[in-house]
Amino acid sequence: MRLYHTGREEIRNPDIRRGRKNADFGQGFYLSPDREFASRWAVADAVMNEYELDESGLVIHRFRRDEEWFNYIFRNRRAMDDLPADVVIGPIANDTIFETFGVISSGFLKPADALKLLTAGPEYTQVALKTEKAASQLKWIRSDRIPQMEDSRRKAEQEAYDASFGQILKEILGEE
Repeated sequence: MRLYHTGREEIRNPDIRRGRKNADFGQGFYLSPDREFASRWAVADAVMNEYELDESGLVIHRFRRDEEWFNYIFRNRRAMDDLPADVVIGPIANDTIFETFGVISSGFLKPADALKLLTAGPEYTQVALKTEKAASQLKWIRSDRIPQMEDSRRKAEQEAYDASFGQILKEILGEE
Protein backbone atom coordinates (compact mmCIF):
# COMPACT_ATOMS: atom_id res chain seq x y z
CA MET A 1 0.00 0.00 0.00
CA ARG A 2 1.44 3.38 -1.02
CA LEU A 3 1.02 6.03 1.70
CA TYR A 4 1.85 9.71 2.22
CA HIS A 5 2.51 11.96 5.19
CA THR A 6 3.00 15.71 5.01
CA GLY A 7 4.82 17.64 7.69
CA ARG A 8 7.68 19.99 8.28
CA GLU A 9 10.44 17.40 7.98
CA GLU A 10 11.54 14.20 6.35
CA ILE A 11 10.44 11.25 8.51
CA ARG A 12 12.24 8.04 7.62
CA ASN A 13 11.37 6.21 10.85
CA PRO A 14 7.95 7.29 12.10
CA ASP A 15 7.09 7.22 15.78
CA ILE A 16 3.66 5.68 16.45
CA ARG A 17 3.48 7.54 19.77
CA ARG A 18 3.77 10.88 18.01
CA GLY A 19 0.00 11.24 17.43
CA ARG A 20 -2.51 12.41 20.03
CA LYS A 21 -4.29 9.75 22.07
CA ASN A 22 -7.61 11.50 21.43
CA ALA A 23 -7.27 11.66 17.64
CA ASP A 24 -9.89 10.02 15.37
CA PHE A 25 -8.22 6.61 15.44
CA GLY A 26 -6.31 7.05 18.69
CA GLN A 27 -2.58 7.40 19.07
CA GLY A 28 -0.53 6.38 16.06
CA PHE A 29 1.28 7.65 13.00
CA TYR A 30 -1.25 9.03 10.51
CA LEU A 31 -0.90 8.81 6.74
CA SER A 32 -3.14 8.92 3.68
CA PRO A 33 -3.24 6.71 0.59
CA ASP A 34 -4.28 9.83 -1.35
CA ARG A 35 -1.25 11.91 -2.39
CA GLU A 36 -3.39 14.87 -3.44
CA PHE A 37 -5.20 14.91 -0.11
CA ALA A 38 -1.92 14.62 1.82
CA SER A 39 -0.69 17.74 0.03
CA ARG A 40 -3.60 19.72 1.51
CA TRP A 41 -1.81 19.81 4.87
CA ALA A 42 1.09 21.65 3.28
CA VAL A 43 2.40 24.68 5.08
CA ALA A 44 5.31 26.81 3.87
CA ASP A 45 8.33 24.55 3.19
CA ALA A 46 6.28 21.38 3.70
CA VAL A 47 7.75 17.94 3.12
CA MET A 48 5.72 15.09 1.70
CA ASN A 49 7.05 11.70 2.70
CA GLU A 50 6.15 8.71 0.57
CA TYR A 51 6.05 5.20 2.02
CA GLU A 52 5.10 1.66 1.17
CA LEU A 53 3.36 -0.51 3.76
CA ASP A 54 3.77 -4.28 3.66
CA GLU A 55 0.37 -5.42 4.92
CA SER A 56 1.33 -9.08 5.36
CA GLY A 57 0.74 -10.41 8.87
CA LEU A 58 -0.80 -7.17 10.12
CA VAL A 59 -4.19 -6.96 11.80
CA ILE A 60 -5.95 -4.27 9.78
CA HIS A 61 -9.33 -2.81 10.69
CA ARG A 62 -11.18 -0.93 7.96
CA PHE A 63 -13.99 1.48 8.76
CA ARG A 64 -16.71 3.00 6.60
CA ARG A 65 -18.66 6.15 7.43
CA ASP A 66 -21.18 4.42 9.63
CA GLU A 67 -22.20 4.01 13.26
CA GLU A 68 -19.27 1.70 14.12
CA TRP A 69 -16.83 4.32 12.80
CA PHE A 70 -18.65 7.12 14.63
CA ASN A 71 -18.59 5.23 17.96
CA TYR A 72 -14.90 4.39 17.58
CA ILE A 73 -13.99 8.01 16.86
CA PHE A 74 -15.95 9.30 19.84
CA ARG A 75 -14.38 6.72 22.16
CA ASN A 76 -10.94 7.80 20.96
CA ARG A 77 -11.76 11.45 21.51
CA ARG A 78 -12.18 10.47 25.13
CA ALA A 79 -8.81 8.58 24.96
CA MET A 80 -10.56 5.20 25.11
CA ASP A 81 -8.84 3.35 22.24
CA ASP A 82 -9.81 -0.31 22.61
CA LEU A 83 -9.48 -1.77 19.11
CA PRO A 84 -6.81 -4.49 18.83
CA ALA A 85 -5.33 -3.62 15.44
CA ASP A 86 -1.91 -2.87 13.99
CA VAL A 87 -3.41 -0.55 11.37
CA VAL A 88 -6.72 1.32 11.24
CA ILE A 89 -8.00 2.59 7.90
CA GLY A 90 -11.07 4.70 7.38
CA PRO A 91 -12.62 8.08 6.76
CA ILE A 92 -11.28 11.20 8.42
CA ALA A 93 -13.84 12.92 10.61
CA ASN A 94 -14.33 16.16 8.70
CA ASP A 95 -14.67 18.22 11.87
CA THR A 96 -10.90 17.81 12.23
CA ILE A 97 -10.41 19.38 8.79
CA PHE A 98 -13.15 21.99 8.63
CA GLU A 99 -14.28 24.37 11.35
CA THR A 100 -17.47 23.19 13.06
CA PHE A 101 -17.11 25.16 16.31
CA GLY A 102 -17.45 21.95 18.34
CA VAL A 103 -21.09 21.41 17.35
CA ILE A 104 -20.61 17.72 16.50
CA SER A 105 -18.85 16.73 19.71
CA SER A 106 -20.70 19.17 21.98
CA GLY A 107 -22.92 16.50 23.53
CA PHE A 108 -26.03 18.55 22.72
CA LEU A 109 -26.91 16.43 19.69
CA LYS A 110 -28.32 12.93 19.57
CA PRO A 111 -25.63 10.49 18.35
CA ALA A 112 -27.57 9.85 15.11
CA ASP A 113 -27.63 13.59 14.37
CA ALA A 114 -23.94 14.00 15.22
CA LEU A 115 -23.19 11.14 12.81
CA LYS A 116 -25.17 12.87 10.04
CA LEU A 117 -23.12 16.03 10.56
CA LEU A 118 -19.87 14.07 10.72
CA THR A 119 -20.58 12.71 7.25
CA ALA A 120 -21.07 16.16 5.72
CA GLY A 121 -18.72 17.07 2.93
CA PRO A 122 -16.15 15.02 1.03
CA GLU A 123 -14.81 11.70 2.26
CA TYR A 124 -11.05 11.37 2.69
CA THR A 125 -9.19 8.30 3.95
CA GLN A 126 -6.63 8.12 6.71
CA VAL A 127 -4.40 5.26 7.78
CA ALA A 128 -3.15 5.06 11.36
CA LEU A 129 -0.20 2.82 12.22
CA LYS A 130 -0.87 1.79 15.80
CA THR A 131 1.85 -0.75 16.64
CA GLU A 132 5.61 -1.11 16.37
CA LYS A 133 5.00 -4.12 14.12
CA ALA A 134 3.11 -1.92 11.64
CA ALA A 135 5.78 0.79 11.82
CA SER A 136 8.50 -1.79 11.14
CA GLN A 137 6.68 -2.79 7.93
CA LEU A 138 6.51 0.78 6.65
CA LYS A 139 9.28 1.47 4.15
CA TRP A 140 10.25 5.09 3.47
CA ILE A 141 10.54 5.66 -0.29
CA ARG A 142 11.36 9.37 -0.64
CA SER A 143 10.43 12.88 0.35
CA ASP A 144 9.73 16.00 -1.69
CA ARG A 145 9.21 19.66 -0.85
CA ILE A 146 5.71 20.67 -1.87
CA PRO A 147 4.02 24.06 -2.24
CA GLN A 148 1.59 25.41 0.31
CA MET A 149 -2.07 25.06 -0.62
CA GLU A 150 -3.55 28.27 -1.97
CA ASP A 151 -5.71 30.20 0.51
CA SER A 152 -8.44 30.61 -2.13
CA ARG A 153 -8.69 26.84 -2.50
CA ARG A 154 -8.90 26.34 1.26
CA LYS A 155 -11.59 29.00 1.44
CA ALA A 156 -13.61 27.40 -1.39
CA GLU A 157 -13.44 24.00 0.32
CA GLN A 158 -14.54 25.48 3.64
CA GLU A 159 -17.47 27.27 1.96
CA ALA A 160 -18.64 24.08 0.20
CA TYR A 161 -18.38 22.17 3.48
CA ASP A 162 -20.25 24.91 5.36
CA ALA A 163 -23.11 24.72 2.83
CA SER A 164 -23.37 20.94 3.21
CA PHE A 165 -23.07 21.13 7.00
CA GLY A 166 -25.67 23.91 7.18
CA GLN A 167 -28.16 21.96 5.07
CA ILE A 168 -27.85 18.88 7.29
CA LEU A 169 -28.16 21.03 10.43
CA LYS A 170 -31.34 22.63 9.06
CA GLU A 171 -32.79 19.17 8.40
CA ILE A 172 -31.93 18.07 11.96
CA LEU A 173 -33.56 21.21 13.37
CA GLY A 174 -36.57 20.81 11.07
CA GLU A 175 -35.93 24.11 9.28
CA GLU A 176 -35.90 22.92 5.69
